Amino acid sequence: MTQSQIVARQYRPDHIDHLIARYGERVPRYTSYPTAPNFGSSISAETYASWLAELDAAVPISAYVHIPFCRSLCWYCGCNMSVARANAPIVDYVDWLIEEIRLVRLHIGQRLAIGTLHLGGGTPNALPPYELVRLLTELRQCFEVTSGVEIAAEIDPRVLTAEWIKVAVDAGLNRVSLGIQDFDERVQRAVNRIQPFEQTARSVEALRNAGMTSINMDLMYGLPFQATESVAHTVCEVVKLSPDRVALFGYAHVPWMKPAQRLLPEPALPGPRQRFDQQDIAAQILVDAGYIRIGLDHFAKPGDVLAIRPINRNFQGYTTDGAQTLVGFGASAIGRLPQGYVQNATRTPDWRECIGASRLATARGVTVTADDALTGEIISCLMCDLHVDIGDLADGSDLTKVLEPALVHLRALEDDGLVQCSGTRIRVTELGRPFVRSICSAFDRYLDRSIGRHSTGV
Repeated sequence: MTQSQIVARQYRPDHIDHLIARYGERVPRYTSYPTAPNFGSSISAETYASWLAELDAAVPISAYVHIPFCRSLCWYCGCNMSVARANAPIVDYVDWLIEEIRLVRLHIGQRLAIGTLHLGGGTPNALPPYELVRLLTELRQCFEVTSGVEIAAEIDPRVLTAEWIKVAVDAGLNRVSLGIQDFDERVQRAVNRIQPFEQTARSVEALRNAGMTSINMDLMYGLPFQATESVAHTVCEVVKLSPDRVALFGYAHVPWMKPAQRLLPEPALPGPRQRFDQQDIAAQILVDAGYIRIGLDHFAKPGDVLAIRPINRNFQGYTTDGAQTLVGFGASAIGRLPQGYVQNATRTPDWRECIGASRLATARGVTVTADDALTGEIISCLMCDLHVDIGDLADGSDLTKVLEPALVHLRALEDDGLVQCSGTRIRVTELGRPFVRSICSAFDRYLDRSIGRHSTGV
């Protein structure tokens, strides 16, 4: 089927504009619950230290390392990062990362096993190869990181070298996520990220030749000058590269939080209906190509573990990582422990000052109550599995606090065909899948819908 034929057969219910207007509001991405805007300064370094000391030595953890450096600025970026054209600030940052790893290990008091390790950013492959080795070596000294552990990193093909690939694979890196966003040259110019298809294809070939076992590609819709046809073209080009996974994210336009986004030509941003059509056509092409649709915005080949095993959702998106504890390292890194969430100081100088004083860099966080934990499970099931039986999760607990605030929203969602409800069972329909964040928001007791500080729901 040709690209134009795919565009022509897009499913467009008569009332889709009504649904977009009603449920395309600004809502959280629900990579945690409570969500990051609800974190507060009452969670201190001392709180985090006590939580670390209570971790069970027999239970593996996950680890996240934030590398807040890129070689250039992409104007759409919503990450905590800065531009480093020289290696000196990156090397200095790794020095402090190693100190933080040792400090956290000291507070834990034992050598825990790491089941999954993720390097995010920024651009982790901005690390000079020897600095990557130094970082991974320190993690292996302070934690148990066996040969079968998943070690993943986000990759910018524009600065990826053969030397970096070889060193990274030899050091145990076995999963990468390549940032692509869009192959259309006009879109790339508008967002200040010039990355031709051929450059990405060469990176994929080099990674596979080096023995990389899993490749994910990140795409984005809702960028300036994107149209349904151009998004379709990008996705068809991605299918040619045959990645194991594809993540399809909606661009979050929040210039009040990310000033660089003011450099984008705002009149060229697609409207709500255009955004909906772009994600719809991208999903159709990927499913037609044989990918399994995972939750809201991920796709995986049928043999990939993401399509086979139970999945969870965290700050890195959808994952098969079932660890209850995530320890974060680096400026702005977020951690999750059984008691709650913690986040390091966002500004690198503030983070560095804490570590230099032999003090955990915790700047804020939130304690998770029993009600929060139940609500988080409900949201996680809806985001991952598109269905939930709240009665099973509650295990006899009083559901009043969870269900009553959501009832009005659920009735409206059911009337519009986005969910099906039966007793305590809720199922998201295929029509409701693109609106699953808005569906989850029905249970969010902390969400102030009048503020509008989040990205749009579609």
